[in-house]
Amino acid sequence: MASVKFGLRLFPKLLLRHHYKKIFLQSSLKLSDLNPIARLTQKMDKTLKVSEQLSAPTVDDVPYTIELITEKDADGVLAMLKEFFFKDEPLNTYLNLGECEELEEYSVKSIPEKCSFKAVNKQGEIIGVFMNGIMRRPKPDETPEKAADSCQHPKFKKILSLMDYIEEDFNIFDVFPDTDIILDGKIVSVNTNYRGLGIAGRLTERVLEYMRENSIPVMHVLCTSHYSARVMEKLGFHEVYKLPFENFKMNGEVVLRPAKPHVAARILAKEISKSSN
Repeated sequence: MASVKFGLRLFPKLLLRHHYKKIFLQSSLKLSDLNPIARLTQKMDKTLKVSEQLSAPTVDDVPYTIELITEKDADGVLAMLKEFFFKDEPLNTYLNLGECEELEEYSVKSIPEKCSFKAVNKQGEIIGVFMNGIMRRPKPDETPEKAADSCQHPKFKKILSLMDYIEEDFNIFDVFPDTDIILDGKIVSVNTNYRGLGIAGRLTERVLEYMRENSIPVMHVLCTSHYSARVMEKLGFHEVYKLPFENFKMNGEVVLRPAKPHVAARILAKEISKSSN
């Protein structure tokens, strides 16, 4: 899922939203009170003071650390995802998914694999996550289990059906025939109050470091969010698969039509070497 996988949230409208504010300065001084240069100087001083008050916090102002996610973090991770990822991911929004225990279970089930990481602020709050899992090359006679078959939530079942379809249509191990293990990037999400501080990048750097430490040469993410895919591309990932949502049909009808610019599910990959950054 990416803001990443179904939205790696990197992860999906998540990271590249811009907010514009207009600042109106008022002065009690009349034009006759100051000469033109003095009036200009005062307006500049006031503007600078307002800009200082509205300036975004820097990394020094809001320090954070990148740490491994463990089983005891599950509740905190879920709370963060429910506030900043679940309701904004394009497919969730399109389906009006609402509460979904199966999505919650999906989001944290890979924690025991010890390859997911969190950003934690000075107060100990989780302000960003990169959820990952391990993929191993399937055996030649192995038939993958369809995740949607056991899903009881009708809306989430549609999302899992999309993932099942992609898994049948595309095998990442065919693209990388020399590896039997791949890191699967599932969800990237950052607290909106802390965006712009490079958290997604720092989380990704730590994930790549984990890959080097464990001799995992390839990472892949499934992005259903246009914005998440763009973020991953900026972090050095490249596209290896693309499925326009209009091409995913059940009983002849298109299943998912999220709002533009979210028009396709894309798989992006990144290969690393032990010496790569």
